[in-house]
Amino acid sequence: MKKWFGLVALLFLLSGCSLIEGVNNTLEYVNEATDYINEASQFAGEVPALAEQAVSDPAAREQLVQQLEEMKEEIGEFNQLEPPGIAKDIHQKIEEYNTTIQTTIDQSLEKINEGQYKLEELLSNSPLIQTIENLQNTLNQLEQLGNG
Repeated sequence: MKKWFGLVALLFLLSGCSLIEGVNNTLEYVNEATDYINEASQFAGEVPALAEQAVSDPAAREQLVQQLEEMKEEIGEFNQLEPPGIAKDIHQKIEEYNTTIQTTIDQSLEKINEGQYKLEELLSNSPLIQTIENLQNTLNQLEQLGNG
């Protein structure tokens, strides 16, 4: 009888550890995804003004290129995260937004390098900024995971 009780207790303990690990993984993912979205939001808030300055200021243009490159790196790092099972759908949606953002950044960088810089591609109503705003909408879903 003690052996059965010990086995049941061991199984309970192991499943409890697995449950705690799952919760920790989910919370860690939620925190990392929230940080990423906040960084993207900050980027979206800074880029339009910097883009306007970049039209006439070569130093601002260099800073703009640097910020675009840094955002591409952030996207790459985020896309490499392994989401817990419960967050796979949200992660996939964020990756879809990231693909659009990265494509737009690549196009903007190419045009800047070719001297065909177009300010409207990086202003507040541009597809890049609108996609980041859509990305921000996933924060509510992430918060629900973190509180779930």
